[in-house]
Amino acid sequence: MNFGRMVTAMCTPFDSSLQIDWNRQAALIEHLIATGTDTIVVSGTTAESPTLTKEEKCRLFAFTLEKVKKRVKVIAGTGSNSTADTIALTKQAEEMGVDGVMLVAPYYNRPSQEGLYQHFAAVHNETNLPLMIYNVPGRTSVNITTETLVRLAALPGVVAIKEASGSISQISDVIRLVPKDVAVYSGDDALTLPVLALGGAGVISVASHVVGIEMKEMIDAFLSNDHQKAQVIHHTLTPVFHGLFSTTSPGPLKYALSRMKLMEEHVRLPLVTLTSEEKAIADVWIKSIL
Repeated sequence: MNFGRMVTAMCTPFDSSLQIDWNRQAALIEHLIATGTDTIVVSGTTAESPTLTKEEKCRLFAFTLEKVKKRVKVIAGTGSNSTADTIALTKQAEEMGVDGVMLVAPYYNRPSQEGLYQHFAAVHNETNLPLMIYNVPGRTSVNITTETLVRLAALPGVVAIKEASGSISQISDVIRLVPKDVAVYSGDDALTLPVLALGGAGVISVASHVVGIEMKEMIDAFLSNDHQKAQVIHHTLTPVFHGLFSTTSPGPLKYALSRMKLMEEHVRLPLVTLTSEEKAIADVWIKSIL
């Protein structure tokens, strides 16, 4: 399964009552497709998945599939810290016709490496969907080691890894050691270019919401061996990459998208919208993309 070079972890627009704004959701899907997204991840961390109910997630999967109409691929974020719940949601997503699922490492319960392997293997054995393993220790409090990722990559249904450990050394080892047909994606926008240089497939992006055209241009420049152009774009976009994570994501992203008239800035508790001071800081980098 080829998910392309630029995959967007789509956020979830909320209205003033903090319900999903379906009109804004439809508009966001069109915006992402128009600005170069190859695959949309629905109900990942950027979507505020911990605050979405199972029913909301399923409706988001179905809604996105309906609006996309196979123009891009759709990956469902079905991972949780309960193996049984992850399997159940994955099966529902499979019935809906998604192109794959993204499985985050179980959070809070901090399983051992063997526990991590058995968790992902159990989901793998209950679905025919292509699987993307998502390693993000900054949010889950557990790092999926290179050894475990290599072991998981040997499972036939595992086709991709989203590596957000932040460790270039680990990402390099993973790319080097997993089978060549397993795509390794940067889970950090700021590491897109370095990961490409190491042989990675591309990025699971947040920045592509607001600078998708530029991100795609950077990736294409690198793949065309115009490394100087790719470097220039990377350095130009660096303030955006940093700004989007200046406080808890997706707060800065939603504020930027509100400035772009694509949605309101509402987030669900325990997240809060940006303070006036944080907005003033964000306005500096947002000015460069408007």
